Order: sequence, then structure tokens, then C-alpha cells
Amino acid sequence: MEAKRYLQEVGAQVSDDFVKNRSILSFEEYLTLFMAEPRGQARNAAQYLRDVMDSFGTETVAHPTGKMRRFKVFDVPSSDRDGRVAGQEEVQNAVYRMLGNFTRAGRINKLIMLHGPNGSAKSTFVNALKAGMEHYSRQPEGALYHISWIFPSEKLVKGSIGFGGERIPATNGDLSTYAHLDADSIDVRIPCELRDPPLFAIPPAERQRLLEGALKKKGVGTGDGQGEGDFVLSDFILHGELCHKCRSIYTALLANYKGDYMQVMRHVRVERFYISRRYQEGTVTVEPQMSVDAMYQQVSADRAKLLNMPPALHNVALFEPQGALVHANRGLIEYSDLLKRPLEAFKYLLGFSETAQVPLEHFVLQLDEVLVASSNEKHLGAFKELPDFASFKGRIELVRVPYLRRYKAEQQVYDAQITPTTVGKHVAPHATEVAAMWAVLTRLKKPIPDRYPPGVKDLVDQITPVEKMFLYEEGVVPDRLSLAHGKELRKLRSDMYEESDAYPNYEGRSGASAREIKTALFNAAQHPDYKCLHALAVFEELEAICKDKSVYEFLLQEVVDGYHDHEEFVRAVQATYLDKVDEEVRESMGLVSEGQYRELVERYVYNVSHWVKGEKIRNRHTGAMERVDEQRMAEMEAIVMPKGEDPGEFRRGLISQIGAHKLDHPDDTEMDYPRIFPDLFRRLRDHYFEERKRVLRRNKENVLKYLSEDRGTLSAREQSQVESTLKTMSERYGYCEHCAKDAILFLMRKRYG
Repeated sequence: MEAKRYLQEVGAQVSDDFVKNRSILSFEEYLTLFMAEPRGQARNAAQYLRDVMDSFGTETVAHPTGKMRRFKVFDVPSSDRDGRVAGQEEVQNAVYRMLGNFTRAGRINKLIMLHGPNGSAKSTFVNALKAGMEHYSRQPEGALYHISWIFPSEKLVKGSIGFGGERIPATNGDLSTYAHLDADSIDVRIPCELRDPPLFAIPPAERQRLLEGALKKKGVGTGDGQGEGDFVLSDFILHGELCHKCRSIYTALLANYKGDYMQVMRHVRVERFYISRRYQEGTVTVEPQMSVDAMYQQVSADRAKLLNMPPALHNVALFEPQGALVHANRGLIEYSDLLKRPLEAFKYLLGFSETAQVPLEHFVLQLDEVLVASSNEKHLGAFKELPDFASFKGRIELVRVPYLRRYKAEQQVYDAQITPTTVGKHVAPHATEVAAMWAVLTRLKKPIPDRYPPGVKDLVDQITPVEKMFLYEEGVVPDRLSLAHGKELRKLRSDMYEESDAYPNYEGRSGASAREIKTALFNAAQHPDYKCLHALAVFEELEAICKDKSVYEFLLQEVVDGYHDHEEFVRAVQATYLDKVDEEVRESMGLVSEGQYRELVERYVYNVSHWVKGEKIRNRHTGAMERVDEQRMAEMEAIVMPKGEDPGEFRRGLISQIGAHKLDHPDDTEMDYPRIFPDLFRRLRDHYFEERKRVLRRNKENVLKYLSEDRGTLSAREQSQVESTLKTMSERYGYCEHCAKDAILFLMRKRYG
């Protein structure tokens, strides 16, 4: 493609986008746009951010406390490699509720303080919101506008705006405009640093009537009981005024035009702006620093700038506000690690969070922005000890952001960054999973049995860290428990998850951080003995972490009934890894298909269902009605039923589980037995393979021979079986030959040696 032609195509696209996005409007054109969609232009920053979260949609996800709403804005890929927020649905809903409170109150009157241990995704959470705002501001429904002032050249309108003193009357009441003049016809353009909403150019009393009338016409409620919806006009939109500089220009022009408002509006240009983190438009991150967050300079004191000003403004004192608070106006400001700053550096937030105003020497800044701060627990604890905390307490909304306690959500954090591209080699199955499991185990606390009813105290007291991790993740209960006890433990899942919420030292406050684990994973990727990032290399890195107690504070915790025993956790995760590899290799060998297990379970459940109802079963061959085959059920129960369980209770418990599943999944047309009875299927598989251990050992040895120099010792049939096994391991589970060999060698040494 020719360069010129390419540039012409790009230029045409840019021009089309400029017109389509309505980037520059006259004030009259803006009012037409406002009348068509008044709600979109009458939002304050809290309402806008709430709409950002709504615009991406929500979904319902499983959670230890039940179903929970998740906002998809936290799943949108961004320029940040770690842009997605894994888990933290509680935090998402808490922030959304607070934005709703700000909306109903009509003003943003508190600072949202995200607090938690280092590396718990506080910054990632806020960055996801900012990325969502950037995207939404580029959509038609997210359009944001501000005003600037246009002064045409002397040649174009000589004597009309203070150059010669003569003014030109408006023709036939039509609002002519300087908004669309080209650059050659403009002497000066004066922007508004605060990005004042264009509606502020209308006096407050008239503006209120305009807003209420337009919203009512569109059927939108305004908090007065009329209209539909729950939209509330904020104090900022209703009573806000032009910034000091814009007000000075407006007053000067109104005086120059002898009070002719229409002539003043000719100078107003309405410009669309977009939220931008890079250019600090509508969102800013303030790092810990000593400098103030807002300042100003007097433009009219600069002689060079004064010469470029129209004569009507030569005697007007114009001040340009600057600083993070100014740049973030109409959006969101984040105070990263706020409490690392000296108290005096952010004491102004006491008044600002309540009044949305910051007094400066010559004027007061009126701002509209959501305030979000972050802090770790140590700094927050120290802050609470200060006398000034009592003053801040009513102006801060605390939102806890703990470490994740579900290992699959934790794994998502690592999978987003630990990829073949970033580590430069294949990532073996379970490499990030075992790291996530160990991280979660380091964060769990032993439950306090006395907080539970007497009948379940022993169940709670005996649960191990690994069992608690699996209970949190999918509601899986230990095999050692009877069906009735397992059912009781599942009921306690929510209570256990929320048990320490009121504790200062809550579950998820301490343990390995995601940052530390990511470093361990990158180190494991450089292990010279493995051609892949292998789980075995990860285990070595985790063992190395456990030895460095001078660096990792969580290693100093006292071991309590197996909790906080971090070295033992490495061995526990290693055992879980062996179970997974063993199952994957066995499945890949295809000795028994999953369909055969399903058929066995379906036949058993069919018999149990009729036994519970006291009904007879029709013989498939003779058609006669016969009693349920007790012997066949007993044979199955000898394999899948926990020892000591009463067969009758076990059978009735299975039917109850099916009933509960039907209630939770009313749209399912078929029963998903592997999902309903995962423990039952696992015991079936283990029983089968325990009986055929010798065959399994030989098959696994054949795989190792095939991957070594001994391939020639295998028969053609054996080689074909191995190739089929490796193909299944690759396609179904993601193994390559290198990591498959390492995994099987480790399995043979630990389980089949």
C-alpha cells in the first residue's frame, strides 16, 4: 500500500470519528444533545462510576457464602498485564453499594479506604475501575463534556468583543457561535482546567428548572416522587457553579455586552473529553508524597500571556488551578498508600470528603470526584491509635481487601502473568495450581470450635488446613466423614468463611502474597533441570521460601494443630499433586472409560431410588416386577461408602443430594452424577486402579522407556499404547513429552517404587 493512500484512509477514519463522537459543539448544540439524553449529562462522578460498573454487566458466581454478584468490569483485559481482578466479589459489591449511597445522598461525602495486606490487589482493583472508565467514556452513553472560551480574531469581528467597544447584537434571537471557527479565526482559546460541566453556564435557578423538566419529560424520577427510576440530582449538578476563572470570564463578557447573555454564550465551546490514566484526565493516582494536591497560578500576572488575552480580560485576575485534585475532577482520584504520608499532608481531606470543597488563598475549589485510598493493615492500625482518627472515622468508609482464600481464584492471578511468552518455556500442568494451593494454605486460620453449636464442635475442631481449603473451594468434605457429618460440614461452610470477619487478625490478613508467589514461579521457570516450568521446580522454590524466616514474616506464626505449618503445606500440596497426576495418567491410559463409571453409578442410584420409595423394579429381560437387589447395592457400597456408615442413611443421603441438586439447577435436563457425587466417582476409580496396580506400574514404566533410549525394547503394540497415552495427556491435560516424563518419574518414585 502506498504511504499517501494509507495516510488518506487513516485521515478519513479519524475525521469520521471526530464528527461521530461530536467532539466540538456550540452551546445550543449541546443543549439539544442534553434534551435528548438528560440523565447522561446530569450525573455526578459517583453516578458516572456506578454506570461504568453497570455498563459491563454482571454475572452470578459460586462463593463459599452462596451465590454472589460479580461485576464484569473487573474481567476486562486492559493494557496492564494484571488488569483482571480475580475473586474479591465482596469488595466489588461493597464499593458498588457505597456509590449507591453517594447517589441517594446526592453528594460524595466520604472517602473509600481499601485496606488489606500488601499484595492483596487493592491497586489492581482501582486500576480495573479506571480502565473501565476510560472505555466507557469513549462510548456514546459515556460521553463527557466541558466548556472552554473562544475569542475570535480582531479581523473577523472587529469591535465586537471589547477590542473597539462596539458590540454586535444577536440577529433575530438566533444563538450564533464562535465554537466552530477554524484556528486562523481564533485569537485565544481559554480552557477550563476543572472541566466544568457545560450546564454550569446556565444560572442555578434556571438550571434546576431545565434539569427537572427534561428528566420528567423523559420519564426519569428526580427524587421528588415523579417519574420513573431512582435517579437523584446531585448537589454538584444542581447548585454547582463555574470555577473562579470561568466565572471571571463570564462576568467580564456579561459586563462588556451590557448583560446580553446570548452574546456571552457565543464564546462558549463545548468539548468532549475522555478519561485517561496516562494523560491524567478525570483520573489520577497520587503516590505517597509531601507536596500538596492542589495549587494555582495567576495567569493575568504573566505579561507574555496577558498580551495574548482579549482586551476585555486585561483587567480581570485569572487564576489557573493545578494539581492532582484538579486533574481528577469529574472522575476518580486514588491515594495510593495514603497513610504513608504525614497526617498534615492529607488533613484537608477531612473537609474535602464531606463538602467536596478545597479552600485556596483566593478562591475555593468545588470538585466532583470519587475519592479512593489504599492502606496496608499496619499503617491503618497505627492510624487508628492517633487522636485525629476520631475526626476521620465518620468521613471514611473502610473496605477490607484480604488475600484470596480460594485457590482457583488465586491461580487465575498467576495464569494471567505466568505464560509461555513471559517465562520463555512451556508451562506444565499444575505448576501455577500447586503454587496457588500453598499460598492459600498459608493464609488459613484454625476455626474456633466454641463459636459453633455443641453438636458440630468436633467437626470444626478436627478439620485440617487442606480439608478447609477444599471445603472453601467447592464444598468438598473429607472422605473420612460419614454422609451425615459431611452434610453438616457443608452447612458450616459459610459460617467458617465469615467467622473471623470481625477479628482484627482476620483470615486472609497474613500469609504468602501473590507478589511473592509470582517471584517464586519466575524463579522456578529458570530451573536448569526442567525444560518446562514444572510443578516440581515450584516445590523447590516453596521449600526455599520456608527456610527464609528473616524475610517472610508470615513464617514466624505459631503452628496450631497443623495450621501455619508452611513446610508441611509443601508436602501436603505435593501429595495432592501426585493424586492429580496419578488420575490423569490412569485416565489417559483408558483402561476404564468414564462412561463405564457413570453406568455403574446410574444403575446403583436407580436401585437406591426405588429402595427408598419402597418400590419394586421391572426386570429388563423378563418384564416382571422384582424387589431391589440388596446384594448388588451392598457390593457397590463396599467400594464407595465410608467405613462405619449405615447403609440406609447413606442411601437416603444420596437421594437428598439429588433433590438438592435439582432445586439448585432446575433447568438441567439430565443428572450430572460426576458433579453431584465427585467423592463416589473418585472412590470407584481408586478401587479399580488399586486392584490393577501391577498393570498400571508396567504401563507407566513403558511410558518412561518410550521417552528414553529404551524405546526399542518395547513391542509395536506397547509403543502404540504409549503414544495413545501421551496424545491424550497432551490434548486433554496439556502435557508435553518433557513435563509428562518428569511427572511420571516423580509419580513412580513416590507411589509405585
